[in-house]
Amino acid sequence: MNLRLRDDQHEALRRQAEAEGLSMHAIVLKAVDHYLRLEGDRASVRRLGATYAARHSELLRRLGE
Repeated sequence: MNLRLRDDQHEALRRQAEAEGLSMHAIVLKAVDHYLRLEGDRASVRRLGATYAARHSELLRRLGE
């Protein structure tokens, strides 16, 4: 996989890596892990919301009246 960044992104990534004492590669891996964790959490919330909405549809209908 090749990652092509804009010049400003590359420079910001370089500065961040230097500030954290990590490689740019390590910073990118941290960012990917963070994104995947967030999206996984969002998917779980959506699944739970759909489950509870279906389970309690009558109550939700009455609350909406």
